[in-house]
Amino acid sequence: MVRGHHASLLLLCLAAACGRMSVEPSPTPAPVDPAPEAVVAQAPPRRAARPPRTVTAADSMADARALDSLMTVEPSGALPELDAGDLDEPTWDLNVQAYAEHPRVQYYVDYFTGRAHDRFQVWLERMPRYEGFAREQLTSRGLPGDLVYLALIESGFSPVAVSRSRAVGMWQFMSATGKGYGLRVNAWVDERRDPVKATDAAARYLSDLTRQFGSHYLAAAAYNGGPGRVGRGLLRISALQGEGDEAVDPTSDDMFFELAETSSIHQETKDYVPKLIAAALVAKHPAQYGFTVPEDVEPFPLDSVLVEGGTGLDLIATLADTSLDAIRDLNPHLLRGITPPGGRYPVRLPAGSMEKVTTAYAATPPTKRPAVLTHVVRRGETVSGIAARYGVSTDLLMSSNRVARARSLQVGTTLYIPSTASSLPSTAFYEAEPESRAPITHIVRRGETLSEISRRYNVPMATIRANNGIGASNVIRAGQKLTVRTGTGAASASASRARTHTVRAGETVGEIAERYGVGQSVLIRANGLGRSATIRVGQRLKIPG
Repeated sequence: MVRGHHASLLLLCLAAACGRMSVEPSPTPAPVDPAPEAVVAQAPPRRAARPPRTVTAADSMADARALDSLMTVEPSGALPELDAGDLDEPTWDLNVQAYAEHPRVQYYVDYFTGRAHDRFQVWLERMPRYEGFAREQLTSRGLPGDLVYLALIESGFSPVAVSRSRAVGMWQFMSATGKGYGLRVNAWVDERRDPVKATDAAARYLSDLTRQFGSHYLAAAAYNGGPGRVGRGLLRISALQGEGDEAVDPTSDDMFFELAETSSIHQETKDYVPKLIAAALVAKHPAQYGFTVPEDVEPFPLDSVLVEGGTGLDLIATLADTSLDAIRDLNPHLLRGITPPGGRYPVRLPAGSMEKVTTAYAATPPTKRPAVLTHVVRRGETVSGIAARYGVSTDLLMSSNRVARARSLQVGTTLYIPSTASSLPSTAFYEAEPESRAPITHIVRRGETLSEISRRYNVPMATIRANNGIGASNVIRAGQKLTVRTGTGAASASASRARTHTVRAGETVGEIAERYGVGQSVLIRANGLGRSATIRVGQRLKIPG
């Protein structure tokens, strides 16, 4: 470790920096849904751009193996020599060349070009899709655009990457940190998987860390190992320095390499910055290291449309004249294939389709817009049967509920069902049945009582007794045919005027009962719904009374 005479100054600077070990997110305004016309659209993709390669499950597994290996490998004794003079003129906005010959950097250059070559090639092929907007977001925060290579070593530019520690997305946010920077993480949406929103959050986090530590490399180390650990390590360095020692500037990039020589940070963090520098060296000059990067990859589109909560991606795919898989690929953060209920939410679209989809969505009647339904799985039901019942595809039903295998469906599970419900009315309606309808009769079943029959039909017991000559003892017998309503006379006709209700998306038995002023148990019995009280969209319920 190099020592110097600026120890007291170093201690003062570091104490100020480390006084806020827990980085507070930069103040940002509360998110407000923009008007559809205000959504920013990216310019049309470059001519002859080819579709991006979708990250498959096999890709994710291969990524995980390579990234896990990248975290555990450590420099060995024999290292390849890298001649910095052979590199082109510097084009980095990080201080890369100054550390190009550092042994750890050389090791990871060798790792990327050797042992991990094939996987690194896949990552480099993904990179052009996201690099453009990511650099813009970083530089707009006053950061080097080359910090984009953090996403290369964090996830291989995979929006759906998940680490062993449950960090998620291209920038590998833990849930708490992501939420701290405004990313929504719940059962419906995980914005750590949104390439655009997660990149914005990462840029704000890195900006805060850079302000705290003064060095981009120290900020990167804190991004990996936590600002508290890095800050405490720097304070220990300061405390060990004597009055006459020559000190390293505590806010310089050199300070990271001083810190890496101590036991204050974990090995993964010690190697994090060398990996970043090695990735920047290779990614900026891929041909020199035996890689090829396609120049005709479609950039990730920024077009989007604001839709109501609970809108299925299948409708958006139809309006955009594309496949459901294409819309899913642009919206990996929508975990159930539908937008989160409770307000409008943007859905990302293929480049150039925003105006068409916005217009088509506005012209879509509410009755044809999807709504979120729920269904409680009953014994004997299958995924395909439930999908057919609600008129949705098995694939959409499984993806909306994150069901990996149809056989794994459990009785009692609540399924969320995106459904256009195009045949349903936009509002509930009553239907008055003709006054000339036949009288209501009921065959007494074993164990039934007069009071139960009275509640079922919402008819006073006195009326049933009068219609059937039953005495005050209320004695009835199994198989007895009771006249519940006579259906005669003006008063009886008025009383027997039955109503029906057609179930709408999202309604429950309790809500319907409350609306019509009848008891929930009465409504259940009147329609033979059983203990589960399951209703379905489009079902016509009899409203007693």
